[in-house]
Amino acid sequence: MQVVTMRMRTSLKIKVDYQSPTRLHKMRLPALVTSQGILISLLEYLSEKKRSNSWRKKVTAAVAMLLDYIALSGISFSSPTILLKSFRNALTNGTIDLDLEDPTGLYWPNRRHEYADDIVILLTAYADWLAKQPGHSGIIMNPIREATTHEEKLNWCAYHHRQDGKLLNHLTSEHDRNSNHFTREVSRDKSSAIILDEAKRFPREYYNKLLDKGFIIASSRSQEKHARTDYKSQAMTILMNAGGLRKSELFHIYLDDIDIDTTRNEAIVRVHHPAYGTAPNGYSNRKDYLNRKFRMKPRNEYLEEEALHAGWKAPTTNQQMFFAVEFYPPSKAQEFLLAFHNYILYQRVDAKGRHPFAFTNSNGRPETINNFQRLHTAAVRRIGLPCSKYDGTTEHGHRHAYGYRLAENGFIQSYIMHAMHHAHPDSCLVYIQRTAKDLREKMRATEAYGKTTPQSDNEDNRSKARPIVSYRDTTWERRQ
Repeated sequence: MQVVTMRMRTSLKIKVDYQSPTRLHKMRLPALVTSQGILISLLEYLSEKKRSNSWRKKVTAAVAMLLDYIALSGISFSSPTILLKSFRNALTNGTIDLDLEDPTGLYWPNRRHEYADDIVILLTAYADWLAKQPGHSGIIMNPIREATTHEEKLNWCAYHHRQDGKLLNHLTSEHDRNSNHFTREVSRDKSSAIILDEAKRFPREYYNKLLDKGFIIASSRSQEKHARTDYKSQAMTILMNAGGLRKSELFHIYLDDIDIDTTRNEAIVRVHHPAYGTAPNGYSNRKDYLNRKFRMKPRNEYLEEEALHAGWKAPTTNQQMFFAVEFYPPSKAQEFLLAFHNYILYQRVDAKGRHPFAFTNSNGRPETINNFQRLHTAAVRRIGLPCSKYDGTTEHGHRHAYGYRLAENGFIQSYIMHAMHHAHPDSCLVYIQRTAKDLREKMRATEAYGKTTPQSDNEDNRSKARPIVSYRDTTWERRQ
């Protein structure tokens, strides 16, 4: 029997310009259109929460899945707890039976427990908010099988959640549980113990080859180096591999954010908060500057589907709402400066007052994440490597290489946290842990030297026990 893969939908995802009652200006938001119209309560919820567009997209998708399940499962649910348990079970086990049939028409595959947890947590927060809204809580009391609109179905969940507090509970604190009157009716499933994902860092032995041989302007037939070399992609890659920047942070950098330390002949690069960072020419902040001078929004406020979108993962900044790029090794600041200088001199297309961003495309418009990903992928394949997260050859592999290089050279965790602009000290652990490859190499080295036991753990824990790099008189000096 052939499985029908077309999945039924009870709502349509669109983008709308929505003006909240509490805001003066419209916001571009994802929305759900049902047979009864746009789900207004969802728009109100998304506009009220100061979260990323990526988060808004996930909430919208989660609500759409719940509405599909309520409408198509054919089950008469007697309580929101039973509904959520059934919904979660459908997420983790799928809806397709052993005969490859699915009476719901959803054709959901089985998913990881962690995925189901994330979906249910998003729905719980929405239900919490909905239960507190006037006109949404305490007025719809019909069983769900008698409800006639999607809003009523969500109201029903919110009403019962407010009444008995048994929709969900993922809180870990006893104090939080007591204060919110939650019980653990539907909680996280216990999954197998796993270690942190291995740091898939860009392979060190191919890095210089990527810069020199990978970043070539394919359309150029000239043999002249300045016409053939893609200096822009070189500079952006150095910022990630030697400066630890996230890919998305590259696209918030203004031309004025890159300066020169003339005493050292090194680049000084600052990354400002896309909305609240200090703006040039006396504007109140960068959001005000972009709006009034260029009729643009901060790039993290564009939806993911829009070309100008660039995320912002809330790195730690100073009081002026920026952080400085810490190049390592420090000599890489000169290497970046050379690539960026060549880019400005030979290749950057003048923006002609249309925007302030440092990196532009061939039309002088702000460079986009999608285009840079395309250039990076082509460069990786040009030097004979596959471009995959598993091999560490995607853009994010460079940030992993930066963090691992710091740990490898003895920087303690607090230094790495500062260099990578993490808010929590444990966030850098995924970047600095040993990998299976490291373990195998250690085993081979031990065997080669005729040792029966590994060397002291002090070597593996040297970032804690014996840092070999210290900060002294504003310069990094390697201890002899």
